[in-house]
Order: sequence, then structure tokens, then C-alpha cells
Amino acid sequence: MELIERSIELIDANIFYCLIPMILTLYLVQLIFKDRFKTKKALNLIRWFVIVYTLVSATVTFLSVDTYLFIDRATGPYLIVYWVMLFSSIILPLTLLIKKLAKRYFYLIFVVFCLKFGLFFERFVIIVTSIHQDYPSISLATPWLKSLLYVTIVLFIQGFIISIIILGIFEVLKMRKKD
Repeated sequence: MELIERSIELIDANIFYCLIPMILTLYLVQLIFKDRFKTKKALNLIRWFVIVYTLVSATVTFLSVDTYLFIDRATGPYLIVYWVMLFSSIILPLTLLIKKLAKRYFYLIFVVFCLKFGLFFERFVIIVTSIHQDYPSISLATPWLKSLLYVTIVLFIQGFIISIIILGIFEVLKMRKKD
């Protein structure tokens, strides 16, 4: 079980957080080059990655969570937020099984964002509370904020590179079929 959890963490760090830049890159390639590249196939690959990731992640989460803890969270003081996060991380990604919805770039971005909504909200709260402290220990020009910007830029570059690699693989496969 630890191996699967560690694998999910690696996939999160190296692929999943880059999905929004990947989808945006595919969208831009589709706009610029029209039907020159197999962007729809690449989008379909990302769609199936999100579906499989959701199923594996939900299975691991439900197998590792304590029943009492689940009931406490689902009926506790933050039950609405918990159910929204549960819906957006399990049910919403399964709507990608509907092909008409899955072909839309911005719907896929919405699903990917909602899948990690809890993580994004947690980071937002940390950033806002760090900026609005009662004492002036942190200014906006700290290395912490610069590192946040650096990580965001790196994720966008990594997403761009991964999407170009995916398009390259589909181009190589298309050339092999012609031969």
C-alpha cells in the first residue's frame, strides 16, 4: 500500500500538477496549427489518465481511511466542504466518460482543477494567512513568495514540455502507420 501511495505522490508532483499547462498548450497548438497535430488524441490520453488516476486514488484513499474518521468528517462541522471536495475529486472526474464533455478543453481544465480543489484551497489559505499576519515578519518580496513563483513557472514549463512530447509521440506513430 505504501508503494502505491508513493507512486501517487510521484505522479502528482511530476504529471498531475502539470495537467492544466498541458491542456492549455494543446489548446494553443490546436488554435495555431488547426488540424496539423493530433491534439484530440492527446486530449483523449489526458482524459483517460485523469479517469484512471481518480479511480486508483479514490480506491487507495478509501482503503486507508478509518471508518470513524470518514464518518466524523462527513457529519462534522465542515460537512458541506468535505462533501464538495469528495464530489469534486471522485464523481466529477467520472463525467469525463461522457465523450462530448471530455472533448472540451476548458471542461477538462475545470475537472482537473476541481480534482485538487482541497489542495489548492489549503495552499490559498496558507498564503493569505501568511500575508495577513499581525506582525510584519514577512514582506511580499521574501524568498518564500519568489519560490512560489518559481514553482509555478517550473510547472508550466514542465507541462508545456510533456504536452510537446505527447504530440511528438503521436506524430511518430502517424509516420510509422504511413510506412
